[in-house]
Amino acid sequence: MTWRCAWCDEPHESNDPPCDSCGYNSFVRVEDAEADDGTVETAPTYVWACTNCGREHMRNSPPCARCGNHTLEKTRQTFEDVDNDLEVPGWLEVAKPYSPVIVVIALVVALFATGIVPLSVLPGVGTDLPGEDTEAEGINLEETALVVHERLTAEQEATGEAETDGGDELDEPLAYNDGLEEFATAENQRLVVDAYTDDDGGERANPAEFDLTCEQEPRGYQLLADSSIEEYETESELADDVADELLERMETQDIERPEFDAEGIDIHVGPDGSILVLYTAC
Repeated sequence: MTWRCAWCDEPHESNDPPCDSCGYNSFVRVEDAEADDGTVETAPTYVWACTNCGREHMRNSPPCARCGNHTLEKTRQTFEDVDNDLEVPGWLEVAKPYSPVIVVIALVVALFATGIVPLSVLPGVGTDLPGEDTEAEGINLEETALVVHERLTAEQEATGEAETDGGDELDEPLAYNDGLEEFATAENQRLVVDAYTDDDGGERANPAEFDLTCEQEPRGYQLLADSSIEEYETESELADDVADELLERMETQDIERPEFDAEGIDIHVGPDGSILVLYTAC
């Protein structure tokens, strides 16, 4: 036992390559292997190739690791199988499975780029709302809306009754409904965009999208259209004028507050200082 395979070190009785184990085509003496001088063996290498798919194997150990074929044939190694495994696909091949998604994204980008679909349909993107909706000239507009409701409730309690045309009494003061306030805000902002920009404010807000406590359709009334925020110094002063106008219009039956169960108010100040109040009730 004086010969070994130069590739897998399998022992052989004689120098009769290729190696039965790995197919390598070069043997070395045992004593030569122990005194290896560092040279690289360049003899051709034999492998066992699948007769079905061509997959090369280092040993004659069927079945084929690729297709399961049980017939392997000894052949000289060409490294073609390795080259195929290392081949890098092009970007078109990689992108092909995602082509439907890419087409949809490209179409959406084109719609926005050409202006067919305005950016304003995206939340937080598009035309900035003109003016102020929370505070203007040091006056908290949201707090003012609540003060208006308090004034209206106090007036109702002070009179002791609230009658409709039929004389029915309103037993409980109107509740301030957050859903109605949100509805009033959406409607008021739509009117602001329509008044101060070249954009269309769009369609009326859908009441079904808001958490309303009443089943009837909410009504909206615009107030203080000719007033300026510069005329007021405090929330109380502004709330007094809003409440007074509401009470005055109630007396003229323009606003029949006793018919309602809840109310909500939004106050917005335009870029020119105009006060836009929207009172909603249902």
